[in-house]
Amino acid sequence: MISKSERRQPSLDLSAPGAASISRRSLLRGAGLGVMALALGACSSRETVDGGGGGAGKQIAVTDMRGIEAQLSGPVERIATAVIPAPAMIAAVDGGYDRIVGINESTKASNRQGIFEEMFPESANSTVIAPSSFVPNVETIVKLDPDVVFQWSDRGDDLIDPIEAAGYPVLGLVYGTQADLEAWISIFGEVLDKPDRSREILEWMHAEEASLREKTRGQDKTVRTLHLKQSGEGYAARNSTTYEHYWITLAGGENVAADLVGADSTVSAEQLIEWDPEVITLGGFDERTPHEVYGDPALASISAIRNKRVYKAPIGAYRWEVPCAESPLMWRWATKILHPDLDLGDLRAETAARLKQLYNYQVSSEQIDRILRVDLNGPSADYAVFRA
Repeated sequence: MISKSERRQPSLDLSAPGAASISRRSLLRGAGLGVMALALGACSSRETVDGGGGGAGKQIAVTDMRGIEAQLSGPVERIATAVIPAPAMIAAVDGGYDRIVGINESTKASNRQGIFEEMFPESANSTVIAPSSFVPNVETIVKLDPDVVFQWSDRGDDLIDPIEAAGYPVLGLVYGTQADLEAWISIFGEVLDKPDRSREILEWMHAEEASLREKTRGQDKTVRTLHLKQSGEGYAARNSTTYEHYWITLAGGENVAADLVGADSTVSAEQLIEWDPEVITLGGFDERTPHEVYGDPALASISAIRNKRVYKAPIGAYRWEVPCAESPLMWRWATKILHPDLDLGDLRAETAARLKQLYNYQVSSEQIDRILRVDLNGPSADYAVFRA
């Protein structure tokens, strides 16, 4: 293993655009340690999807969401990420998990909650490089010897500086909007040398967005909609600055919490009654179910409660309500929830086809039931359309 002092070469200074980097793999091979380093990586027999790249040994210039350019020695073979949603998106662009060697502790919980760990069993053994606080464990990163590390770029320099000081290229990410999601997919396409693959995913997103906007344009009215998360024993609503607002409006809904101060603010039962949403969706980051909401006597007068229109958001490889590679499936699900009479095709078939396309995995009917939360949403209005 190369020492920290050896890694801190001037050519690894990423503080300015265009900074070059020494190929650590070349150094490892020169030291006769290449095989040992590769053995540390996650192993899988699954083949990755060819995305139209394939330039062995070339330099890859990638500009992150800080506007800083990093020079990576390609092909990038070992990726570590402190960012929780990144592994699922990297796997979608790559069509496999082979290059991911380090993840956030919270990613493991998310992988178990959805079907990601079933698609990629090797992910269960991934090394943790950061806890939920995102503070990097530099010692672990050095042992993993990744070619690149992904980290949040908008949560303080303390999350990035220690990794760069150890000599590793860091690509900073920002999260929350559809534009951010598309930037991630483009960056992952560059890093993985699969630009055609990332372009294919983006074209699907753009086509689905255009199709849904066209379909909802002819609706007589928007549907009063509210996305809720658990906040202690109460609820927190999502305002107009959030991704939930994006897909609510795309699906032909009116986010009744749009003007709420604070992206994720606790709201009272009185406020919920005043908003009187026609549809309520529940987030996947907590365990609250439609059954519990229906049983809350303080909310009994709300239209969504009276008409049984409360729905738990799906979770596939990742939670659908937040930006992910499967987001167009969330948009279609939400549109069907808000407008049951619209013909949007068979979401089950579309889910199976897209997960095969994204992850090179054939999902079962039982797994689709779990993705769409058929058990939790079964008592809710019009949900039979999502059953097999």
